[in-house]
Amino acid sequence: MPMIRLTIPAGSLTEEGRKTVQRDLAAVLLRSEGAPDTAFFRAQAWSYLVELPEGAQATAEDDAPRFLVDVTVPQGALSERRKAGLVEDATKTVLEAAGLSSDSAPRVWVLVHEQADGTWGASGSVIRYADLVTMANVQKADA
Repeated sequence: MPMIRLTIPAGSLTEEGRKTVQRDLAAVLLRSEGAPDTAFFRAQAWSYLVELPEGAQATAEDDAPRFLVDVTVPQGALSERRKAGLVEDATKTVLEAAGLSSDSAPRVWVLVHEQADGTWGASGSVIRYADLVTMANVQKADA
C-alpha cells in the first residue's frame, strides 16, 4: 500500500514529464518494494502531484525549482539497500521529468516515511504488512 507525493513549483516539469511522472514514480516505488507487477498492486500504488503556485517555493539563495518526493510505505517494506535504490531512481525520474541533468540532483529531496504496522487502513480494515507480503507471494506464484 505505498503512496508517493511529488511537490513541485508550477511549470517546472516538461510537457511530457508532467504526463508521465506520476506513473513513473509509482512504478519506481513498486519495484523498490519488490511488489509483483500486477493490476492489484499497481492500483494500490497511489501517486500525487502537488503543484505550488508561482513564488511559493524558494531558498535563501535563489528561486530555482526544488522537488520534494514524499514516500509512505509500510514499516519493514524497504531494506536499507531498497531505500537507497528508491531514492536514486526517484531522483532520476524527477530530473528526467523536469528536463534537468544529474547536476541538479541536489534540488531533489526524497523523504521516506515508514508507517508503523497496524496504523494503515484501507477498505474499512487495518492493513498489516504481513498480509501484504502473503498477498504478494500468492500473486507472484500465480504469475
